[in-house]
Amino acid sequence: MSSESPLLDDNAVYRTLLESTKAIPWKIDWATKQFAYIGPQIETLLGWKADSWVSVEDWAMRMHPEDRDYVVNFCVTQSQAGVDHEADYRALTKENGYVWIRDVVHVVRNDRGEVEALIGFMFDITERKKTEEKLLTLQKELEALSFKDGLTNIANRRRFDSGFELEWDRARSERQPLSMLLFDVDFFKQYNDLYGHTQGDQCLVDIAQTLSLALDGPRDLVARYGGEEFVVLLPEADAEVARKVAERCQRLLQKKAIVHALSPHGRRVTVSIGAGTVVPDGKIDRAGFIEAVDQQLYAAKKNGRDRIEHMQL
Repeated sequence: MSSESPLLDDNAVYRTLLESTKAIPWKIDWATKQFAYIGPQIETLLGWKADSWVSVEDWAMRMHPEDRDYVVNFCVTQSQAGVDHEADYRALTKENGYVWIRDVVHVVRNDRGEVEALIGFMFDITERKKTEEKLLTLQKELEALSFKDGLTNIANRRRFDSGFELEWDRARSERQPLSMLLFDVDFFKQYNDLYGHTQGDQCLVDIAQTLSLALDGPRDLVARYGGEEFVVLLPEADAEVARKVAERCQRLLQKKAIVHALSPHGRRVTVSIGAGTVVPDGKIDRAGFIEAVDQQLYAAKKNGRDRIEHMQL
């Protein structure tokens, strides 16, 4: 294969136009799978000389291994069907780097409708891909932020709602228990009034970090539910496990010993906990379960605070 081979009847005007553009023209003979032509710009872009592109094997082997199977299979299938197509992939450079390429392929047929040749252009889309990757990274960061509480850096209510819906459906389909703990910081208004809102915010941060330490299940989730309320979701946890986690949360907070001079419970910050366990079976919906757990939290506060009230459905 020579870069001097004719592409379009060896017309000098066409050759000049093709070889002066940043797009890299090429032609492959379908019967032999050999390159009839590739523009000399290929060497500037990838480092491989034009006369080193002999067959489709060279094209395939100079492609990033992670892209190779899909792209080659796609292009061969489309070409055999006589369908014009495009493919994006990472082409390897001679120096073992890579460049993002978009191959735009036109299938040429003979008078009998049989595939005769492939003619196409390679475009360097590396900068476009970098921009797309930056935008994708930014989008993921924004999505992560949208599920994170700005103060405590744990999951927010939106993240809990999303996770709760998913785990509820899973528990129902797999007939597994699902437990939830609702926390309310005892006498938090008095804490804020005494120490100020800045110290109150730090108190919530400390509580969030402490509750996070109490979880050990791979899908366990702690989230800020709103204000001074927190929630813990415990997939596949029965009532006994839920109570143990709740008690662990209490012990860790006791060990943390956040001073609260106006609290009757040892002059330290404590929490009231409402706990609930359910195997979803259609008798109660998600909202009903949350309401039932919330009633347990209300009972814990009514019965003296710094305690756990649990129910099982």
